[in-house]
Amino acid sequence: MTIEVRPFARADRDQVTSLVNAHIAAVIPNLSVSVSTLMSQLERQPEEFVVDPWVQERITLVAVQRSRIVAAAHLLRYGADDRPSEPYRGAAEIRWLLYWPDSAAAGERLACACVDQLRRWRPTAIYGSGDLPVPGVYGVPEQWPHIRDLYLGSGFLAQGPVEVVSVARVEGLLRPRRACGLELTPVRCLGINGTRISALHDGAAVGYIEVDTNLDSAPRTSRVGDWADIGNLHVVPEHRRKGIGTWLVSQAAAWLDLGGVTRILDYTDADDGVGLAFSGTIGFDVLTRTERGFTLPPTSH
Repeated sequence: MTIEVRPFARADRDQVTSLVNAHIAAVIPNLSVSVSTLMSQLERQPEEFVVDPWVQERITLVAVQRSRIVAAAHLLRYGADDRPSEPYRGAAEIRWLLYWPDSAAAGERLACACVDQLRRWRPTAIYGSGDLPVPGVYGVPEQWPHIRDLYLGSGFLAQGPVEVVSVARVEGLLRPRRACGLELTPVRCLGINGTRISALHDGAAVGYIEVDTNLDSAPRTSRVGDWADIGNLHVVPEHRRKGIGTWLVSQAAAWLDLGGVTRILDYTDADDGVGLAFSGTIGFDVLTRTERGFTLPPTSH
């Protein structure tokens, strides 16, 4: 069967969006991107205000069988000047590469075309990922074994960390009123990664949580208005294991309830046993384990 690999055209936008949304849905339920959101990501990612300005070139490729888009990939080339940080300086990346599982040959053909294009850029390093414009879908999630196999079959090595993405219903989170007898006062302000709620004890902050509800601001996502994620959760060392973390999460849950948020995401390193046990205890369930850091060695062909 004839497989054509070519640059993305505007008429491809609906089929490519369907392909992207199918991969999103395998990881997180009821999340999707609109056509306009995905088209915006192909042009630039303004929410990535640090990394996106380093991008010097963007290319989107598709694989077509019988007029159907069966695979698509988005490639980035980073600048070699002093602005990018060391891992990105002069590097190139498959930002995402997706294909329908029944079209493996097209996926392989597209992967070969991507690697050829990346090598033509003569980059200092080549990375592979699956970062889509929704929260919680990045790296290569375990629900995409066909994508992982494609990267490995193309010569990429899985050398990065594994992270666990968890989700909880806000109404199901633990709601303790106190933390081991401590009198705590919640104080809310703007944080680095969302709204910060601090726990004050005797006038001093002993911990804080930051929750981000701005997950559907244009042009990031399309159907995630009742979702949030935990941007930061910190308790000062001398006050740990006193229930302050759980109390902070409960305060954040009460705040999110007021805004109609129903679900919240959390991110934990796979080797952080304490963090995983904590999130499980307070009401989070694991959605996925995702691998990061796929790298193509310079000598691979």
